[in-house]
Amino acid sequence: MSANRTAAGWASGRLSTAELAANFSDLHPPLDRHEAHVEADRCYFCFDAPCQSACPTSIDVPLFIRQIQADDPIGSADTILRANVFGGMCARVCPTATLCEEACVRNAAEGKPVKIGLLQRYATDVAFDRGRQPFTRAPATGRRIAVVGAGPAGLACAHKLAELGHDVTVFEVRPKLGGLNEYGIASYKAPDDFAQREVAFVLSIGGIAVEGDKRLGQDFTLADLRRKFDAVFLGLGLGGVNRLGLPGDDALEGVMDAVEWIATLRQTADKSQLPVGRRVVVIGGGMTAVDAAVQARRLGAEEVTIAYRRGLEAMKASLYERQLAQTNGVLIRTWAMPVELLGDNGRVTGITFERTAEVDGKLLGAGECFTLAADMVMCAVGQVLVPSDLGGEELPALKGGRIVVDDERRTSLPGVWAGGDCVAGGKDLTVAAVEDGKQAALSINRALMGVLAAAAE
Repeated sequence: MSANRTAAGWASGRLSTAELAANFSDLHPPLDRHEAHVEADRCYFCFDAPCQSACPTSIDVPLFIRQIQADDPIGSADTILRANVFGGMCARVCPTATLCEEACVRNAAEGKPVKIGLLQRYATDVAFDRGRQPFTRAPATGRRIAVVGAGPAGLACAHKLAELGHDVTVFEVRPKLGGLNEYGIASYKAPDDFAQREVAFVLSIGGIAVEGDKRLGQDFTLADLRRKFDAVFLGLGLGGVNRLGLPGDDALEGVMDAVEWIATLRQTADKSQLPVGRRVVVIGGGMTAVDAAVQARRLGAEEVTIAYRRGLEAMKASLYERQLAQTNGVLIRTWAMPVELLGDNGRVTGITFERTAEVDGKLLGAGECFTLAADMVMCAVGQVLVPSDLGGEELPALKGGRIVVDDERRTSLPGVWAGGDCVAGGKDLTVAAVEDGKQAALSINRALMGVLAAAAE
């Protein structure tokens, strides 16, 4: 297939349709029934299992694996989903290598943990394929809760509240629900529109109304929600991105936000129509940087480099993700801090880095520079909460640019809870966001039912 050139000098259609289909197919092919049983037999079914303790949502891992062993994948899925309603997506994107599988005693003894993530996917896939709905709503309480943001935190909160009998209205600004599950992960991690299938499953419990194309601070305020609803949950995510802070990072064509680029790729059905540079440099050291770099390579970029200002051990991307990048032909260059963007006729042509070193815990420039040619530079240096996204009239307390919550996920504003990436101390993980939403829902329920009980006395 001949490549189609764009005005920026990038190209679409660098690879054939067959090559693109293979490159964006499922990263981890699912286990079949026999493979799942063989893997389940490896589990020791530990008492006080460390794998369960390592799971942010406390899924009973030994139980759901034993249920697979007993040829009961539906029961296994019920065990998973009652702890984590997004168990299907988490089975695909959760960093199991640093959570449950790292804690597996098989890993300590043999260096080969039980494949907990793939077993979780096996069970939840069976349940989804059969249209299983394990949840039923409690009797209606008459209470109404507003949820702002339809990402994993917001939808997990909405689902648990609906299950408890409350009526929930979810406000979302984007065309599709799902948050980063829909817009922010590599396409090869969740192909076949799985994010939307899971959203449909979450909403199918009933009691959840959705108001789309609604932005907090523009179409309504936090004060409005507090007046109209009995409680409010903020699952806003992080709507802004950090920039490089270099001249040209907002003007040169070819310099872009990696999160936005990934979102565009996720929503592009025909990957052959999406242009990509020939020489791509990604700045950052987290999962977003890896997802952007690997997908650029899989689109046909010839040279892709991840540049990170510190060493490998400081990168937020897991060892597995770093190895995935390297096996896909991505070069990782560490101890490199961007200092200058180079351009010609308004287009980026390269980026200059200064080598760095850590001295007494501080990152310092070493005075030596080098330049990488690039026609595409993607910034993956962190996301931030945009204060205007909170509405502006009344704001909960913030710390480090994120919302402060207590152990119950309550903010400083009465009747307002928050969770997910937008809160201080958030772990930027789908599974952690789901747990935040679930725990916030339980806290809201306790507060509202306490009010109902007091009113009845």
